[in-house]
Amino acid sequence: MTTTSTTTGGEGSGADTSARAPDPSTPAQARLYQQLRGHLAALKLHTAAEALPAVLDHAATEKLSLTAALERLLALEVDATEARRLAGRLRFASLPTPATLEDFDYDAQPAVDRALVTELATCRYLDSATNVLLIGPPGTGKTHLAVGLARKAAEAGYRTYFTSAADLAARCHRAAIEGRWAYTMRFFAGPTLLVIDELGYLPLPAEAASALFQVVAQRYTKTSIVLTTNRGVGSWGEILGDTTVAAAMLDRLLHRSVVLNLDGDSYRLRDHHARTDTLRRATTGNTRRPLS
Repeated sequence: MTTTSTTTGGEGSGADTSARAPDPSTPAQARLYQQLRGHLAALKLHTAAEALPAVLDHAATEKLSLTAALERLLALEVDATEARRLAGRLRFASLPTPATLEDFDYDAQPAVDRALVTELATCRYLDSATNVLLIGPPGTGKTHLAVGLARKAAEAGYRTYFTSAADLAARCHRAAIEGRWAYTMRFFAGPTLLVIDELGYLPLPAEAASALFQVVAQRYTKTSIVLTTNRGVGSWGEILGDTTVAAAMLDRLLHRSVVLNLDGDSYRLRDHHARTDTLRRATTGNTRRPLS
């Protein structure tokens, strides 16, 4: 009796390892294809299941090996999974604008150290629980930078949350009334990066200043805070209504920190002047601004 040997080795075995698209005229191939799609669906690899026909067709056309075809199929699933996870992190982050570091106008803020912002964009400061303080007048780009840093952190896989100082204080106040203080403190302690925007724009009552201090204290040396304020650190006693609390909070924030000072005219005022000049030229041909 003569026996026929079938080789089932890898790419170097001489076997035909190119993937073939299912032949609908062959019941066995069609059945195998449906089983494969069923396995992918059962494993909740839905993107791979949907992409399977196209990947098999491309594999046959390009004569890809089984290994290459499988890598292409799973790469699509990995990309889709990462995109879903990023979307979830961004939803949780509650960013107020779509601002990015890439569209920050450095020409309008020449005092901002571009190299330092580029370094912060790597998110390495999060590994050492370093804080970032953005200080300057309203409209100079502090929130833009804070949102951009938060977005970079979310894109890098870090849990991030954005809030204003007033909203944080209001939430803590409600938590104290409703008996959820411990839960709320755990919530604000959780994210790797917490952004607190607009400290100093509104006066904080004593209980709000205390809540803010406790949030800062429980994150101290563990996780990072990005904080924006229109007031210099020397005015924080006035903002918080208590110089002792202000000193204790600054001690923790500045112990391991990066401080960026922004200055100059407000973006919104510059845009207003630009629109006014454009309108004036269009209507009168006069480019001179009236005396103010």
